[in-house]
Amino acid sequence: MNSLAYVKRINYLLEKIKKGSLHSPYQMTSQFNCSERTIRNMINELRNEGYNIRYSRKEKKYLLKN
Repeated sequence: MNSLAYVKRINYLLEKIKKGSLHSPYQMTSQFNCSERTIRNMINELRNEGYNIRYSRKEKKYLLKN
């Protein structure tokens, strides 16, 4: 995968999290054609960039905290 495609995926993933519509990494595997581990790595990369992303067990989805 080239770096432009990777950046687009990361940005799309961030938008899904901001909207509250990412419930599990598995949800994105077929769309991105990759493994759950890859999605988790992308989420961790966003965290390393300073985004406060948490998984809410109560709401069963990823949330972006301020």
